[in-house]
Amino acid sequence: MDQTFWTYFFVAATFGLYIGIAIWARAGSTNDFYVAGHGVHPTVNGMATAADWMSAASFLSMAGLIAFLGYGGSVYLMGWTGGYVLLALLLAPFLREFGKFTVPDFVGDRYYSTTARVIAVICALFVSFTYIAGQMKGVGVAFAGFLGVPFELGIVIGMVIVFFYAVLGGMKGITYTQVAQYCVMIFAYTVPAIFMSLIITGNPIPQLGFIGEAQGEGISMLEKLNTVVTDLGFIEYTQTNKSMADVFCITAALMFGTAGLPHVIIRFFTVKSADAARISAGWALVFIAILYTTAPAVGAFARINFVDTVNESTYISDEENYAERAAEIEADGGKPVPAWYKDWEATGLLEFEDRNNDGVMQYRGPNAPDGVENEVSPDNDIFVLANPQIADLPGWVIGLVVAGGLAAALSTAAGLLMVISSAVSHDLCRRTLFKGMTDKDELRVARLAAASAVVAAGLLGVFSNNLGFVAQVVAFAFGLAAASLFPVIFLGIFWKRMNKEGAIAAMSTGLITTFGYIYWFKFVDPDPSNWLFGVSPEGIGFVFMWLALIVGVVTALVTKAPPDEIQELVEDIRVPGTRAAHDGGDTEMAPAE
Repeated sequence: MDQTFWTYFFVAATFGLYIGIAIWARAGSTNDFYVAGHGVHPTVNGMATAADWMSAASFLSMAGLIAFLGYGGSVYLMGWTGGYVLLALLLAPFLREFGKFTVPDFVGDRYYSTTARVIAVICALFVSFTYIAGQMKGVGVAFAGFLGVPFELGIVIGMVIVFFYAVLGGMKGITYTQVAQYCVMIFAYTVPAIFMSLIITGNPIPQLGFIGEAQGEGISMLEKLNTVVTDLGFIEYTQTNKSMADVFCITAALMFGTAGLPHVIIRFFTVKSADAARISAGWALVFIAILYTTAPAVGAFARINFVDTVNESTYISDEENYAERAAEIEADGGKPVPAWYKDWEATGLLEFEDRNNDGVMQYRGPNAPDGVENEVSPDNDIFVLANPQIADLPGWVIGLVVAGGLAAALSTAAGLLMVISSAVSHDLCRRTLFKGMTDKDELRVARLAAASAVVAAGLLGVFSNNLGFVAQVVAFAFGLAAASLFPVIFLGIFWKRMNKEGAIAAMSTGLITTFGYIYWFKFVDPDPSNWLFGVSPEGIGFVFMWLALIVGVVTALVTKAPPDEIQELVEDIRVPGTRAAHDGGDTEMAPAE
C-alpha cells in the first residue's frame, strides 16, 4: 500500500469521524450552539482547548519557521506558551465566573454600555478574521499537498468541510470534534518526530535527540546544524538577526494577545464553573506541552533533511520522465532532485530559479562564502507536512501527518467561526439591534453568520499568502488582541473603578494604532529601518497595549465612576462560586448609556 492510499485512508477516516460527531452533537438551542450547554467535562474541554489553541500556526508553521529562523523562531514558541499560562491563571476562571457567552458580552455588561459592546464586537471580528486568514492558508497548504492541487483550490475544499460541521454542530459539535482532532493531531505530530530522531540522533525521544549527539558524528546535533547552515551562508541556527527589543516585543505581544483571544476564552464558558475552568486550563497545558516541546526538534530535523536532499541536486523538469531521468543522474554519480520536491513544487509552494543555467539546485544564504546566488525558495509552512517524505518514512506516516495538519487548521478555523458567528448573532443582533429576537431566530442568524464567515475566511486565506507565513499572519491577530481586548478584560476584572468611557477609549486606541501600524509597514512602507523603536508589525501590539492601558486608565479617572452595582459585580466575580452558584452564570443585564 503506497503513500497515496494511506493519505486518502486517514483523511477520509478522520473527516468521516468529524462529520459524524457534528451530526451526533447537533446544536438544538443557542446555549448548545454558543457554549455547549455549559456541560463539557474539564478534561474533555482541556483537550478541545488544546486543539483550538494548537492551530495551523502551531502544527504547520511553527516548526517550519523554527527550521528556517532558528533561535529567532523561538519567539513564537515562548510567546504562545507563556500566553496560555497567563490566560489560564489570570483571566479564565474570572471570566467563567462572570458567565457570559462571549468576550463582547462580558464587555457590554461589565461596562454597562451598548457602545462598548459594539466596539468589542468590531475588535473581536478584526482579531478573528486576521487569525482565520492564517488558518485558511494552512488549510490550503495541507489540501494542496494532499491532493496535489493549487493552493487556492485547497482553500476552497477546506471551506466546504468547515462549513458542514461548524454551521451544523455549533460549539457542542465543535467541542467533541476538536477532541477527536487533538488525538489525530498529536499522534500525527509525534510519530514522524520519533522516526526522524531515531534516524538523525539514534534517540527515540525527540526532545532528547534535539539536545543530543548526531548519530555517528561525535558532535551535538545543534553543532552539526550550525556548521551546515553557516557553510551555506546563513547565520548560525542558534543565533538570530532580530534585535533584542523586537524579540521581547513579539514574545510579549503573543503572550498578552493570547489573554485577549476570543476563540480561546470562549472555551472556558463551556464548563460548569470557575473551578472547572481552572482544571480544564491545567489539562489543556498538559496536552499543549506534548506538541510544543516536540516542535524545536521537528524544526531542527527538517532543516538538516532539507539541506541534505535539495542542495546540489540536479533539477528534473516536468517535461522529463522523473524515474528515467533520476536513474540517469544517479548512474552518472549525481544527485537527482528528490521526488518529494517535485510533488510540492506542483502546489506553487516551492520554487527553483536556475540563475546560472547549470541545472543544479543551489541553496544558499545571503552570506554564501562561494558567492553563489540562492536558487531555491521554500515556503516555511510546508515542512511539517513534507518532513515524512523528505525523511523517506513509510507511506502510512505521510498519510497520518496530512490528516493531522488538516485537523490542526480546521479545529481552530471552526473555533474562530464560532466567535464570528456569536459576535454577529448574539452581541450585535440580539443584545444590540433586535432585543426581542427569539432563540430560534438567533440560532438561524448564528448559522447564517457562520456560513458567511466561511466564505469570507476562504477569500482572506487566499489573500494571506501575500502577507507572510501562517505564524506571521497569526501574530498580527495576537497583536490586535493584545492592544484592543486584553486591556479592557484585565482592567474589567481587577480594577472596579474602570468605567465605560475608559473601556471605549482603550479599545479604540489599541485597535486603530495597531491595525494602522501593521497595514502601513506591510503594504505602504515595508522598510524595517522605519519601524517604531525597531519593533516589527508582529510585535507592535505590545507597545500599543501599554498606550491603550494608559489611555483607558486616564479616561476612567477623569470621568464618572461606574455604578455601585457594577463595582459590586467586579468584587463578586473574584470570589469563586458566589455569582455562578447564585444565578447559574447566565444572567442578562440591560446595558445603559
